[in-house]
Amino acid sequence: MKKRVVVALGHRALGTTLPEQKEAVKKTAKVIADMVAAGYQAAITHSNAPQVGMIHTAMNEFGKAHQDYTAAPMSVCSAMSQGYIGYDLQNGIREALLDQGIYRTVSTILTQVVVDPYDEAFYTPTKVLGRYMNAEEAGQERKKGNYVVEEPGKGFRRIVSAPNPGKIVEIDAIRALLDADQVVIACGGGGIPVLQQDNHLKGASAVIEKDLTAGKLAEEVEADMLIILTSVEKVKINMGRPEEEELGEITLEEAKRYMEEGHFGVYNMLPKFRASTEFIEKGEGRTALITSFDKLNDALKGKTGTWIGR
Repeated sequence: MKKRVVVALGHRALGTTLPEQKEAVKKTAKVIADMVAAGYQAAITHSNAPQVGMIHTAMNEFGKAHQDYTAAPMSVCSAMSQGYIGYDLQNGIREALLDQGIYRTVSTILTQVVVDPYDEAFYTPTKVLGRYMNAEEAGQERKKGNYVVEEPGKGFRRIVSAPNPGKIVEIDAIRALLDADQVVIACGGGGIPVLQQDNHLKGASAVIEKDLTAGKLAEEVEADMLIILTSVEKVKINMGRPEEEELGEITLEEAKRYMEEGHFGVYNMLPKFRASTEFIEKGEGRTALITSFDKLNDALKGKTGTWIGR
């Protein structure tokens, strides 16, 4: 049977601007196509931080210039970013597969992820987005109930919460596509955050940590492997010290110990290790790989990367 994997693409795999994304996706699509050609069954998720910030800013500026239009809520901006990134990714991967003589449908699923309204993250927002504002504009944001933070000498910026992912709403559709041996792009940017009220889903003013959602997705589709692609070939511990060390193959227990010792900060590598360890703990025979997207094929051959397993 084919190995089922969930691949989480980081910022480098997508670029920032429209032209950068077009160029970056060509390289990323080739890497994903090579993996599919090697016999892997893949679900792809991705970062969206620059893109959702750009969309949020553009929609808000449009709303200010046209009195009949309102600013777009974060959930809508997240949905738009999933469509915009997914469009480029699915076309890029399809083309790269066809270049290798492989016909495989590639589909993007706009994916909602339920979050807990009582998640502590809603009381301590951490994710900064959007353009810089002056004091008057920041005051207007506060009147709307939004959080803003001042960056000395630069101005004010909107700041939103980052709750933990709960249920993936469209999980049955994602499973069906994987079972049909198709490539699926889902849970982009951590998923569109929603609050569930009986049968109604209401968009939440938040962003979800993409790596944690990738781990949740891998768990829900019963993947064999979680692959998190980032900017480094191997993860390091004791950064900047004489005892600095690259991590190759490590056990689940070692990964958890490194987390407890504080080697990975809060917002960069820590969510990747948390997602990996939680995924491995919840099933037998699972592994996680953290490496750079341009080294993925070498890593899958066991030549590089940071591997976590039991």
